[in-house]
Amino acid sequence: MKRHTIEQLLGKNKYLVDDEHAHIVINKQICNRCADKPCTTACPAGLYTIKEGELSFDYAGCLECGTCRVVCPNKGAIEWNFPRGGFGIHFRYG
Repeated sequence: MKRHTIEQLLGKNKYLVDDEHAHIVINKQICNRCADKPCTTACPAGLYTIKEGELSFDYAGCLECGTCRVVCPNKGAIEWNFPRGGFGIHFRYG
């Protein structure tokens, strides 16, 4: 049996992005004060990155695991909710 990479496995999932209501909102003022930025290494989908010295985030590929809110050391930096009904990730194992 062939072992798949994370990218191949994530590519099987379907995402229905809610452009009107983001289910994760980042408070960049609080995030900019964070020295470690554990969200950049903990997010299994790799959605948190550092670009030009500032935290960048795109919720479109979110796996809805909540890891980012668990590892964040700063209260109020990440406002995390489940997406509205019908939106978000639809897991496919095919």
